[in-house]
Amino acid sequence: MDIKSIFENNKNWIAEKLETSPTYFDNLGEGQSPEILYIGCSDSRVTAEELMGANPGEVFVHRNIANMFISIDLNAMSVVNYAVNYLEVKHVVVCGHYGCGGVKAAMMSKDLGILNPWLRNIRDVYRLHMEELNAIQDEEKKYDRLIELNVQEQCVNLIKTADIQKAFRERGLLVHGWVFDVHTGRLIDLKIDFKGILEHIMKIYRLD
Repeated sequence: MDIKSIFENNKNWIAEKLETSPTYFDNLGEGQSPEILYIGCSDSRVTAEELMGANPGEVFVHRNIANMFISIDLNAMSVVNYAVNYLEVKHVVVCGHYGCGGVKAAMMSKDLGILNPWLRNIRDVYRLHMEELNAIQDEEKKYDRLIELNVQEQCVNLIKTADIQKAFRERGLLVHGWVFDVHTGRLIDLKIDFKGILEHIMKIYRLD
């Protein structure tokens, strides 16, 4: 995209919005009340609002490489704290996507410098699910499955936090794991069995 064209596009976008709704920007200025916190990948092909058909103000978005939620990442923790405790979202979604470059990089035995500590968290997901993944002979299917399992583990990481646990107990907040298929445009609910996954370990992570 040509940088110069962005401001022209912006003018056209403003005109289109005002043509359909003269109070569009007045309404935006009144504040936000999203029901969903979306944690996704920074990949330029995956735009959160567009793939969900959401309008401005409907989804609170946090994106990083490979849609990670790491407890010592103060950026991600602050986003969750604000979305859950102040915006009082009803749903928290972790959305990965097939063809994720971050997950692909984590599958390689290669020194990637500053990316190493970030990708190590994805390699830890591989370690946790090594038996299942090593049984998959097709490399593309193994890659896709690691993407799905990475989403699952980031959801589990969310559920370990005090903010999520408190909101679940007090008002029924739900965590969801999705994958976006860049080849078809489909958004897939992984329907993760959190109760089954956490049944034997939640007593370790439960925060009263």
